[in-house]
Amino acid sequence: MDLLVEDIVIVEIKSVDAISPVHQAQIISYLKLSGKSLGLLINFNVVHLKDGIKRFVNGIGWKEGQPFNHLRTRRFTKESLMGVLREP
Repeated sequence: MDLLVEDIVIVEIKSVDAISPVHQAQIISYLKLSGKSLGLLINFNVVHLKDGIKRFVNGIGWKEGQPFNHLRTRRFTKESLMGVLREP
């Protein structure tokens, strides 16, 4: 785990050619082990940073033994990312 923001958001930072399933499994494991619900996987090796950000949500319907497809992912825009990470 690279960063924990406001004890809410887990941020995993990478600089790789492409995000692989191993990277996704890593942040999913961090979410499950920490009990946190929100994670960001950020890859800085992209032309536009918004293309390198993936959001992971450990949803309410999670049950032991289910495949990882119960986690929702989406890309952030700069504006939505700033809304999540904005200071109070």
